[in-house]
Amino acid sequence: MRLALREARERADLTQLQVAEEMEWSLSKVIRIENGDVSISPNDLRPLLSYLGIKDKAVVAALVADARIARTRQRAAWFQTPAYREHLTDHMRKLIEYEGEATEIRSYSIYYIPGPLQTTSYATALISRFEEELTEEQRARRVQARALRREALLARTGVQFLVMLDESVLRRTIGGPEIFADQLRDLKALAENGTIRIRMVPFSLDASVTNNASFDLLLLGEGEVLYRETGIDDELVEDREATAKHRARYDKVWQEVADEEDTIEFIRRQIEILEGTSPRD
Repeated sequence: MRLALREARERADLTQLQVAEEMEWSLSKVIRIENGDVSISPNDLRPLLSYLGIKDKAVVAALVADARIARTRQRAAWFQTPAYREHLTDHMRKLIEYEGEATEIRSYSIYYIPGPLQTTSYATALISRFEEELTEEQRARRVQARALRREALLARTGVQFLVMLDESVLRRTIGGPEIFADQLRDLKALAENGTIRIRMVPFSLDASVTNNASFDLLLLGEGEVLYRETGIDDELVEDREATAKHRARYDKVWQEVADEEDTIEFIRRQIEILEGTSPRD
């Protein structure tokens, strides 16, 4: 909804201030609607669509229906409740909302298994490394949030989840051999049953994507959003040029790296090593 409104405003060559003045709203309200911080009521939406030049009855009806759903979900969403809201960043809450709507998710990681694919034990071990930066409650809530993200995302149908991992991710024994082996078994099962498509960037490949930080790229209707963590902060990028560049680079490298079959076989061998049933390389 917010992406559709922002794109319609930009097509009409209008600023947020112009919209605010025409609708007799505060500029803050327009910004918050476009940022996804607040939903928009159907009564506010109809005149806004007219002002933005969207008058097709079918399009208007669809957007009004989306607005009603968005308001209901925003009130009911677990990540908007006080228990989680104060422990998750604004960008993370928006990412979680987008994960429920995305038709494609491209995930690239250079350090750890992506959040929605983490087992609880692995997530707990990973979050524990931030004990100097996060309180005990914050760490506990973030682990719970990852479990809820996982449950919601893996239960969805109609979403294609592409996962590209640096080889180091599949070697780094976060949590110790037992916890990491369980994580790899889970990842292998998700790949084998078709829930995810997974490919590894081997150390031997000189791929340009490895110059980037880890990121998630989500396709939402005709728009895309990019989420990435910088180590000390996180951000959502909605600029079309930026998201298009990341997608093009991701898709290029996806064709160059180890394919699904070879990646699953690598994971299997790593599990054997962790279990002590195969000699270390």
